[in-house]
Amino acid sequence: MDVSLFLAKFWGWYLIIFFLILSFNPKRIKQIFNDLKDEKFLIISAFVAIIVGLLNILFHNLWEPNYKLIITLIGWISLFIGVNLFIFPNRIVAWLEFINIKLVQVIYTLLFFTGLFLLNIVYNILIF
Repeated sequence: MDVSLFLAKFWGWYLIIFFLILSFNPKRIKQIFNDLKDEKFLIISAFVAIIVGLLNILFHNLWEPNYKLIITLIGWISLFIGVNLFIFPNRIVAWLEFINIKLVQVIYTLLFFTGLFLLNIVYNILIF
């Protein structure tokens, strides 16, 4: 299987599942924000984001103007967030606290549509 199609499936399903979890249990958003104040959780989150971002970039660093760019950007954003969480934890937590719950809902709704777009590329669900 092509790496691009595999990652489109992976990120598409991940983003859809993430959206559904946060939609049916919005208390998780507040719990995540509270957990980011715990240094152990912050370090683990940073390591996971760095590993996921780096693996994504190593296997898929394609800067083509199509769905492959979205997959590449997800990897770079994950790596960027992970490194910043690890190096500047207090600054990142303060920035995240600045973001209120409404903005988070807008962001994860956009991520839902990104996931839907990626799954549409793989499965041809909708006709555009």
